Amino acid sequence: MPAGNPFTPDQHRQIEKARTRASADAGLGFHVYVGPLGNDPRAEAQRLHAQLPNSVFAVLVAVDPRGHALEIVTGAQARLVLDDGSCGLAALTMQTAFASGDLAGGIVRGVNQLGDHARQPDTLHTEHI
Repeated sequence: MPAGNPFTPDQHRQIEKARTRASADAGLGFHVYVGPLGNDPRAEAQRLHAQLPNSVFAVLVAVDPRGHALEIVTGAQARLVLDDGSCGLAALTMQTAFASGDLAGGIVRGVNQLGDHARQPDTLHTEHI
């Protein structure tokens, strides 16, 4: 594993797969940032989110392992399908995995959970009777 990189290539693939699947299923842009979030993690995560393309439809999972911080930031449209409760449950899932030393697995499970909550339901019937 390269110096400064907390993930193996396989873990990178797992995170990217979860991110891509969640984005496709929910019609939102899911993004993951792992790195320092400074003294005000929420403000820094919001700043990073604002820089994302089409941020109104974006969801950012920002993790600072050294600072023990986790922030989930949703754009205005993403917030319509991902409320605070859904984000809180995903955060709890991630924090539980992080506490046991599983950074990559926690991110994967959290992103999958967010994607599941935001996923548009399949339409069974398209004609009205």
